[in-house]
Formats: sequence, structure tokens, C-alpha cells
Amino acid sequence: MEKIGIIGLGNMGMGIAKNVIKDGYATMGYDLRKECLEEIVSHGGEAAESVSQIGDLCGVVFVMVMNGDQVKEVVTKLSPGLKDRGTIIITATITPEEVREAYSIAKKSNIKMVDSPVSGGLDGAHEGTLTLMTSADDQTFNDCKNILEAISKNMFHVGKKIGDGQTVKASLQSFIGSTFAAIFESLVLGSKAGIDGKTLYDVFSSSGVSSPLFKNCAKLIMDRKFENTGSHISTMYKDLGITMDMAKKNGVPMFTTSAAFELFQSGISMYPEGDNWSIVKVLEKMADTKVEW
Repeated sequence: MEKIGIIGLGNMGMGIAKNVIKDGYATMGYDLRKECLEEIVSHGGEAAESVSQIGDLCGVVFVMVMNGDQVKEVVTKLSPGLKDRGTIIITATITPEEVREAYSIAKKSNIKMVDSPVSGGLDGAHEGTLTLMTSADDQTFNDCKNILEAISKNMFHVGKKIGDGQTVKASLQSFIGSTFAAIFESLVLGSKAGIDGKTLYDVFSSSGVSSPLFKNCAKLIMDRKFENTGSHISTMYKDLGITMDMAKKNGVPMFTTSAAFELFQSGISMYPEGDNWSIVKVLEKMADTKVEW
């Protein structure tokens, strides 16, 4: 069984690493942070000294970094070691154009690629229940299916072209970001009009809009937990920027998503260290109210 590499051992990458190790794969990880390297060793994996070492010693490599420039840099460094034999799985959320540029780099060294952004958050990563939006040719997808099943309970082969996975993810983030904005506004509206948070939560949870996303979001808001919950505001802000860029290139009006994007922009300027739920404080401040149980 070939060794699996993981580049990027943050919250999501570490969750992926833990489940790959749990599934019996020899696993090597790399991150710029020493504490992350120590953690993967504590879970039974190996710590690499560099990206290129992972390229030399692994056959399949997950890439979970922050942006497209980092993805392309990592693919470039992996290419000499993976040449003519390896596969790179891009689980980071970047633009469709960026993942295609990364694929162009990989193809020069005859390296296969799977475009597979994820959804499911911190819990999904650590519990191995992520939703995968995977695009690759049939052969590459089938070759990687077992390793992908180690981290996912909902895997969708959304297309054969690299970039299709990122396209689906950008569309999904439009829905999720807009839903967050609607949740924040509805809770602040009810609160300002004199209804306590528990009543709002109970009614919304019993209606057609009830969902795990709503329940988790509302509970964190009312418990006033705005940091270190695993959903940093910068990630959704970045993802919505990708969505808006894709909409512009395709000539699609995005009235709701553009409003959500502006709301997240306000949130990240006021609470740069906060998680997604911090945005409710922007609306609370404007409305002079507070959402509580």
C-alpha cells in the first residue's frame, strides 16, 4: 500500500490526516507549523521535512492549503518527486481557473490530479464524514476512490474535467453564505422586536427552514461563542469572493450572495479573529440589540 501525503495540517487537513491514518494508510504530513508536525506524529503519522520530501516518498498527496497561489506552489514542489507515477488530490477551495492552472503544472510531469473540494466543516473533517465534490477522469477517480472514502461519507463524482469540483463548491458556498446572512438578520430582527432567542430558535427549528446548519449557527450565537469554533470568518469570506468572481465571469446576477458577501466583508473588518457567527454582532450593533437565550 503506497504512502499518503498531506500538505497543510490545519483544522481541516489534520482531520483528513487522522482519518487516512485510521483507515490503515501509512501517512506523512507537512506544515510550516512545528506544533502541527508534532500532532500528526501523535496520531501515528510521520512528519515530513519539506513538501518535496512528500513528493519523493508518497504516491498520493492531499493538498489542503489556503489559496490558489499556495496550491500552485505546492504542486510545483511536488512535481519532481511524483513525476510519471503520482496523484495529487486538491481538497482546498480555490477558483476553477486556479485548479486548472495547477493541473497544467502537474501534467507537464505526467502527474494525475483529482479536483475535490470539501464541505462539512471541522466536525466532518475529524469524523470522516466530509462531502466531496470530486472531478477527475473515470480512471483516476476509481483509482482514488478507496482513499477518498476514508475521509467522506458523501462523495459525488460531479464531472470529468478538472475545475468542475470547484465550480460546484462555489455554487454551494453561495447557498451557505446567503443562508448564514438570512439567519443572522432574522434572529436580530426578532430580538429587536422583543422576542427572546429561545422562542425564535424553537419556532425556526420546528419550521421548514430547520436544518443542522441553522441549529448549530443559532446555538453558537445565543451562547455568544464567536471564536475558535472551527469556522473562521476569513474562510467563508474568501469562498464568497470566489463565488462572486465566478458569477461575474459567467454573467450571472447574484443579488442575495452579493449582499451576503458585503455582510461578511463588514464582519471581517470588525472582527478579523472571529468565526462566521461574529457577523451577527455587526447587525446587533447597528440595531442596538442582542440575540440571547
